[in-house]
Amino acid sequence: MKKLCVNLCRLLLAVTFILSGFVKAVDPLGTQYKINDYLEAMGLGGLPDWSMLAASVLLSAVEFCLGIFLLFAIRRRLTSRLILLMMAVMTPLTLWLAIANPIHDCGCFGDAVVLTNWQTFWKNIVLLGCAVVVAMWPKEMFRFVSESNQWIVINYSALFILAISAWSLYYLPTFDFRPYHVGTNLREQWQRTMDGEDLPYADFFIEQHSDGEDITEAVLADTSYVFLLISPHLEQADDSRLDLINELYEYARDHDYGFYCLTASTQQNIERWHDITGAEYPFCQTDEITLKTVIRSNPGLLLLKDGTIIRKWSHNDLPVIDETATSKPLQQQPFGQLPGNSVARKITLILLWFVLPLALLTLADRTWMWTKWLRRKSRKSQNAQNAQDAQDAHQAQDAHQAQDAHQAQDAHQAHQAH
Repeated sequence: MKKLCVNLCRLLLAVTFILSGFVKAVDPLGTQYKINDYLEAMGLGGLPDWSMLAASVLLSAVEFCLGIFLLFAIRRRLTSRLILLMMAVMTPLTLWLAIANPIHDCGCFGDAVVLTNWQTFWKNIVLLGCAVVVAMWPKEMFRFVSESNQWIVINYSALFILAISAWSLYYLPTFDFRPYHVGTNLREQWQRTMDGEDLPYADFFIEQHSDGEDITEAVLADTSYVFLLISPHLEQADDSRLDLINELYEYARDHDYGFYCLTASTQQNIERWHDITGAEYPFCQTDEITLKTVIRSNPGLLLLKDGTIIRKWSHNDLPVIDETATSKPLQQQPFGQLPGNSVARKITLILLWFVLPLALLTLADRTWMWTKWLRRKSRKSQNAQNAQDAQDAHQAQDAHQAQDAHQAQDAHQAHQAH
């Protein structure tokens, strides 16, 4: 029963840490924003963005790797103690969050699973209990991979989760759990908040910077294509793709597509961006937090059609329009249509690149250990048989010697009698 209890607690902790680390890794900027919220709530704001981004990547990698290590029972004592330490720190912190309520949710699972602060606290109480059980009897955890091959799992897991974070930073989050993912009909969702529903689209608005006119409904009701260049802060935006952005604006203008730059920057920063880039597209004011939620890139680009998000691009992956096809409308361009089932494709890639190699490693390792056990058992059996044969031979020799001695004694006695 003790072994069963320990391994059930081990699996619950492993799955939780793997999920928590993975959803943070696929959205490093979102985790950075949440860390910033924590620090500001504790009066520790003002740290440079790069340090919080590094903490975001490191936190997701540590959580994911600890979950994998616990799942495979790698360095059982050290891993179980580190997890107990993390839970011992996080549980009081989430109790403070539940009581003081400085932020609405802890962000434990990013935007994939949103828990209230009290739900998070009770979840951590359960996990803390599991961590205590595992830390008390780490040797009761059975291994999936032998000690000699554990280094493969350690290195591969670390490289994999860091690669996921790097990919999501350079492009966009591998999985988009936010309410502004591709395929969302913003017009329908935004109109529902006029009906009084408490939805995350309530803070989405577009006001022309020139005169303050609210053009949200007009943009979302446009049955044609609309480009939205998103930049929460223009003064922090990457300016390495300015020529391509201007080319996209010219293409949109030539085909009568809407093109707006949505930002929360001040007039001074907008004018500075205009001077640097020579931008001719109109600027609109939008809520900063909403813009950061819409796309994890500064700047990023959205393509709408009839109020539906058709595509999203990072500034590192903006669409390039072939000069020979500039006369073609978006209906005839490859990026003018909704993509296929990219979620299923991404899950398949994760399975192929991470789950399958570890499964094959586990199978090969268990097969190797099984054959090793069979060889060891065979050697033991052979050694035992050899020992038995040697003992039998020794006994036979002793018996033969005893018989010879007895015969010699009989012969001697017969000689004396004669």
